[in-house]
Amino acid sequence: MRLNQQLHEFFLNNTREMSEEWYQSIDKTITSGVYTTTDQDSIDLLREQNHEFYVHMANLFVEEKDVFFDKFNKWIHKIANDSAHIDTPIHNVIREFLRVRDQYFSYITRFAREIDEEVDQQRIDRWKGQIQNVIDYVVLQFVEGTHNASLKQLKAQQEMINELSSPVISISSDTALLPLVGDIDTARAKVILENTLQECTDKGVDRLFIDLSGVVIIDTMVAHEIFQLIDALSLIGVSATLSGIRPEIAVTAVQLGIPLDRISIESTLSNSIAKSVGSLSNKK
Repeated sequence: MRLNQQLHEFFLNNTREMSEEWYQSIDKTITSGVYTTTDQDSIDLLREQNHEFYVHMANLFVEEKDVFFDKFNKWIHKIANDSAHIDTPIHNVIREFLRVRDQYFSYITRFAREIDEEVDQQRIDRWKGQIQNVIDYVVLQFVEGTHNASLKQLKAQQEMINELSSPVISISSDTALLPLVGDIDTARAKVILENTLQECTDKGVDRLFIDLSGVVIIDTMVAHEIFQLIDALSLIGVSATLSGIRPEIAVTAVQLGIPLDRISIESTLSNSIAKSVGSLSNKK
């Protein structure tokens, strides 16, 4: 235990030296990622993050295993969710962890050489084994953490894309257009329904033109969602007109038993708008 305490103090006293040694030895020819940044604030943050790693590692030799990993997991979670590390190729990150592992092996040998008493090889190997086990654990947790963080980021980006790809565009004070383009799956159809209802309410829309001419593929579930949108719009006082319905969508609607005679339908968007304008002119 006394030797473990001495090793702990040795590593703790050398955290800054080891951290700077690590940073200076980074391969600067890497073309992308957190290790090649030239922004000084990002460099300072990277150095500080790395120094925190060395401080945690020093406690490996004096803390109970559960306590040590409980504290270390917080650091791993923070780094795994750091955008700069997420954007760094995973093989570059793993390579740096392996370089740090070799650095620790070297410092353990240095400690054994500098200490006043002789340290047997079995103890040195045991220390190196502890280092190896921790690095293996950190790499596994980091890879899993960045994977989960990337999935969350991807999901958020997809949700934003879905929102931006189904805009309600104001034509006049109470009239708007919803042009739908591309493939629509069930998830996107639900987003369209929710966003459209909210935007129509926020913009005070009384009449909405929904154009499907840009939709390439649509399945039964999605068609059902679109016709549900029309029903929901009517409940909040918005009159909807569909245009650009492809034959396969019409067939799907019939198969679903949707009463198309109750829905305002035009062959093209221009026809929809023209009839709407004509109707307003007649009223005047």
